[in-house]
Amino acid sequence: MVERKMAILAGGGSLPARIAAAVRGQGRDVFIVAFEGHTDPETVVGWPHLWSRFGAAGGIIRRLHDEGVGDIVFAGPVKRPSFTELLPDWWTARFLARVGTRALGDDGLLRAVARELEGEGFRVVGLHDVLKDLLTVPGPVGALTPDAEAERDIARGVQVARALGDLDVGQGAVVQQGLVLAVEAIEGTDAMLARCAALARPGPGGVLVKVKKPNQDRRVDLPTMGVTTVERAAAAGLRGVAIEAGGSLLIDREAVAATADRLGLFVVGIDLSTGSAE
Repeated sequence: MVERKMAILAGGGSLPARIAAAVRGQGRDVFIVAFEGHTDPETVVGWPHLWSRFGAAGGIIRRLHDEGVGDIVFAGPVKRPSFTELLPDWWTARFLARVGTRALGDDGLLRAVARELEGEGFRVVGLHDVLKDLLTVPGPVGALTPDAEAERDIARGVQVARALGDLDVGQGAVVQQGLVLAVEAIEGTDAMLARCAALARPGPGGVLVKVKKPNQDRRVDLPTMGVTTVERAAAAGLRGVAIEAGGSLLIDREAVAATADRLGLFVVGIDLSTGSAE
């Protein structure tokens, strides 16, 4: 059976290009949809692609049908646009009128988008279905492991992040010595970490905890971390990062381990079914 062409809805960073290369390596054709102000221009070099704005969804869907696309994958972070930034075409205006935007967090909105795409005849697949080694596994990523105090901070961070996720607000929190220094909202992880540098308390540094939202659609917007997250956690004075095993994506595991060891941070996958990092 011939595999269907895959479209990548590309956000920022290097992940979309990595996914494109993996899909081509599997013998499948690739088409990239790049978004103005979000996708890195180098992502589309050498690939069939379309540049578009978010509000032009009708044109995107027509092009995907013309290209013979069957499967769609979301890859890379994007900043949620305001309604005025969308400048919606007819398809997008109809979608927004049907689902609304004020009551929807990121996950709710992305789930609604995925449903609409499936209604158009596409299949939405997860990044971990394309690159199965992206899913975080339990246990330490580098040489360092959390001590007892860090484990308590991780447990507290999981509680806070899950509460945020229940409200479809964010996926992460920073905890130091039992104190919640910051929680993630629309600004994203990088901006949250930047705020933490000025909030750190004396003594052992805090811990960044990232978990998927309780009702998360695993095909879209799973918590993701890579080398940059480790570097920014270190710059914020943190001593470790804990991410949900089986519910998050770890980009370039070996590079993350080497960076964490060099900067003196632990990175650990936590199994929330057991509460263990082993």
